[in-house]
Amino acid sequence: MMYYSRKKLALVILTCFIGLLLCLPNFMSAPSPKIPWRQVHLGLDLRGGSYLLMQVDVNTITKNRLQTLSDNIRQTLISKNLGYKNIHSSLPNHTITFTLRSPSEKEAVLKALREMPKAVMNEFNVSADNNNQIILTLSEEAMKQRASEAITQSIEIVRRRIDATGAVDPSITRQGDDRIVVQLPGISDPNRIKQLLGTTAKMTFHLLDETATNPDFPPPGVTFLPMADDPARKLPVRDHIEVDGAELTSASAGMDQQNGEYAVNFQFDTAGAQAFASVTRANVGKPFAIVLDNKVITAPVINTPITGGSGQITGHFTPQQATDLALLLRAGALPAPLKVMEERTIGPSLGLDAIKAGGISLAVGFALVIVFMLVFYGRFGFYADIALFANLILMTAILSLFQATLTLPGMAGMLLTLGMAVDANILINERIREEVRNGRNPLNALQAGFDRALSTIIDSNVTAFLSHVMLFIFGTGPVRGFALTITIGIVTTLFTTLCLSWMLIIRWYAVTRPKELPI
Repeated sequence: MMYYSRKKLALVILTCFIGLLLCLPNFMSAPSPKIPWRQVHLGLDLRGGSYLLMQVDVNTITKNRLQTLSDNIRQTLISKNLGYKNIHSSLPNHTITFTLRSPSEKEAVLKALREMPKAVMNEFNVSADNNNQIILTLSEEAMKQRASEAITQSIEIVRRRIDATGAVDPSITRQGDDRIVVQLPGISDPNRIKQLLGTTAKMTFHLLDETATNPDFPPPGVTFLPMADDPARKLPVRDHIEVDGAELTSASAGMDQQNGEYAVNFQFDTAGAQAFASVTRANVGKPFAIVLDNKVITAPVINTPITGGSGQITGHFTPQQATDLALLLRAGALPAPLKVMEERTIGPSLGLDAIKAGGISLAVGFALVIVFMLVFYGRFGFYADIALFANLILMTAILSLFQATLTLPGMAGMLLTLGMAVDANILINERIREEVRNGRNPLNALQAGFDRALSTIIDSNVTAFLSHVMLFIFGTGPVRGFALTITIGIVTTLFTTLCLSWMLIIRWYAVTRPKELPI
């Protein structure tokens, strides 16, 4: 243990040098976007920003599923030449009910419904009563599973939308069964973000039922939807979705060459293009509605089949509206609307105060530790201070390498890590001091003191490492940040204490060969 090879010496120095290079970008401005400049990002509590707690509307998920199933029931029964009457759905009961055209068709209808594809296993049950009524009931387990999948899907779509706005280092996490927490450091006015997240952006293409004229009594399978630019005007839109906006591959804002207004150009994938071509080919001369979030954006008449898989949405957009709509369509539609339950804005002054307080506490704590080690352990304390400084640099370097977010709990974790690193150096120094008091010569005292402290240092750090790994895995929010900083700090502490600090002591002893240790 009292010998350090040149290779090991070079490896320790190289590690510290690389750590210093990785740490430097945090104190400099980025020279060029082309250079991979990695820095530690400041969290919401340090930089200020916005906090949004949003809730997924689970009832809408159920309502949409009932509407889709109702449409599927109509299509299934018509395709098998089976009749039905008075089909309607009940959201509180999660049921779809209709009356048989003829009791003789009961078994055929039940068989056809039971063979309908299910989105999830055991999604619904089909039964019949004595009044020739057929009842389709959604199961609770299936709806819970769909709601859970909707939350996961919503988080991904929210992340895509926020990334597209250029927000730096947002935090998007799940809370409970139906809520999403969005933290946006550096954004003090979240109105545009709220508007983007509050739009479901579910775009579908429907044919119109030109025979329907009375909005108060729409025929089965038809819903009167308002125009987006004129809510007083309503169009009879067939519920059946001819083409789904989920099959879009791209969307971008542009100009309409005919009238010079802003528009959104889109492109379908192969399946969407085929469906779009098929429906436009079969319905030339009929109006075709583009519906966004239950509002008709436009309903042009199909003049010729559209076979290229591309199209354009016009609607008297402003440049910002066209850009945002294209962004929403690219990111995909939310499975259900998001409702803002809580909104908080942390002003820049509070963020700066937090940074200042955290920086002062870190600097003062670091300075006091340095003075303490110099006063009580002299030269060995100086080596411990160098190791402590290297520890701080390496922790910052690793956080920069992963572009981690530093929060106040994370800063507290760094300070606690430095305290743990000092404890390890104090333990080694105290053991060496005890060996000197026992009358050992300098070389034996150094070796014996280090060996006695080594097992204790490793045991305590390993147990702390394991506990904080568990805290990181099962913790959330600031707790994870604290655990991450401590976990990284334990690794750098072992390196700087057992390698760097010990290397400095050995090199000093090898050069000076003192008769007494200055401790």
